[in-house]
Amino acid sequence: MLSMFALIAAQDAVTPAGRWKNPSGSVIVAIDNCGAAYCGRVDWASDKAKVDARRGGTATLVGTQLMTDFTPAGSGRWKGQLFIPDMNRRSKAELRVHGVGQLKVTGCAVGRVICKSQYWTRAD
Repeated sequence: MLSMFALIAAQDAVTPAGRWKNPSGSVIVAIDNCGAAYCGRVDWASDKAKVDARRGGTATLVGTQLMTDFTPAGSGRWKGQLFIPDMNRRSKAELRVHGVGQLKVTGCAVGRVICKSQYWTRAD
């Protein structure tokens, strides 16, 4: 019975906080508390990612806030806004923690009709 309570407590303690690398390894985002929500800023970016962002209208990629106002939306899930620098657009998004080392990042446009997901890995 005690192990069940420990498991529940561990699941509740899971957060998206930390440094996360996108699937191509071109960007690392640092996610942390921003008041009552989570936000994420670009901590590192490859030269190609910086060029792509500039072409899309984002002059300086490193330091740019990509994730804003991510609040709890159920067990291991947070919803908020995602900025896509190479498109210079914001979309509704969801973060979902998968185990210790994976974060599923899903962004949706056009009223959640068009959605894209990526699995990010811990960069810590």
